[in-house]
Amino acid sequence: MNPPIRFACTGCGKCCTGHHVPLTLAEARQWAATEGQVVVLIEGFVSDGPGMPVDQREHVLGRSYPVSCGAAELRVSVTFAAFNPGRCRNLDEHDLCRIYETRPLVCRIYPAEINPHLPLRPENKDCPPEAWQQGPELIHGQMLADPQLVALIAASRQADRDDIATKVAICEALGMNTSALKGNGFTAYLPDMGAFSTALEQVASAERAAWSVHVVDPALSAKLLEHGLRTTAETPQYYAFIGF
Repeated sequence: MNPPIRFACTGCGKCCTGHHVPLTLAEARQWAATEGQVVVLIEGFVSDGPGMPVDQREHVLGRSYPVSCGAAELRVSVTFAAFNPGRCRNLDEHDLCRIYETRPLVCRIYPAEINPHLPLRPENKDCPPEAWQQGPELIHGQMLADPQLVALIAASRQADRDDIATKVAICEALGMNTSALKGNGFTAYLPDMGAFSTALEQVASAERAAWSVHVVDPALSAKLLEHGLRTTAETPQYYAFIGF
């Protein structure tokens, strides 16, 4: 048995600074409606092939969607996130959240992990040591101790599954059709928010697009070409490639 993990927020504001907060589709609409910037992060993999983490197969399949890439099928995962390169715009001068009652699911779930394959490791979080030395039990053994938190995580995972087809359609409508290979990096887009808001309401009219995978390493590119995928190593103009 692992020792229980306790947690109580100290209100330091570190988790609200320098982090792009993943949003459900409904939350992305709300963020856009209040003049917030959304960043779009895309990664892809081949079913039971390159980029597929075998130990997470069910999880990654459920939150991905098939697209055409060269002569093959690529499954892409799309994250819409609140763009917060610095302090979250909803933090007040006392580092308190102005939208606390309506904050995104991910903020409600923090510091727990949404991915069922990622264990909670306090040393990987921004919270000060005293946050882990007080408060109620967060994890007992390997189980979350708060049933409300369990329900929030389940809702977040379900939203990933429910939203993915629409997110992909929005990406295609806006020309965001270059992915990175899962495990190798992300492609990151900062869409014009006017066009993004329009696409949110007109996804039904979007046509399917041909996708590419951004790969820098020649050996990895050759491996993907063997699977029939279309790759690119050109310097991106409309997105950033964030490699691992």
